[in-house]
Amino acid sequence: MVEAIRLRDDEVHEEPAVSLDSFLDQSNATAVRIEAGEDARLLLPYLDRLSLVEIDFPAFGDGRGYSAAQILRESGYAGELRASGDVLLDQVSHMRRCGFDAFAPDSPINPALMKEAISRYDHVYQATSDQRTPIWRLRHG
Repeated sequence: MVEAIRLRDDEVHEEPAVSLDSFLDQSNATAVRIEAGEDARLLLPYLDRLSLVEIDFPAFGDGRGYSAAQILRESGYAGELRASGDVLLDQVSHMRRCGFDAFAPDSPINPALMKEAISRYDHVYQATSDQRTPIWRLRHG
């Protein structure tokens, strides 16, 4: 894994993320890692004390992490949400729309290309966590 690319201005969270099971069994962790297939809703009672949630993408075609991110953001999680694993440049803009603000891909991604990919389209079609107004709402009020 390469160094994380963060799209946040706050301080980097240095504590390693613990597994979801370990987190639920202890009381002092502030960083947790969700593996594919684990239920992000188990974290909802603890969102106020979490600084980092890392969501694993074991394969680029596994979209369960998008749902986990959306659940956490819609529930009010404001800390760092990091996509890790098989994260590809083509997916970054979609991940960003679901609330991811940090990326730790298995293979390096050029930060300049990432920034370009995120800002490539002025308009979006779906409403989601990033609060951008969908084009249909702009057209029809």
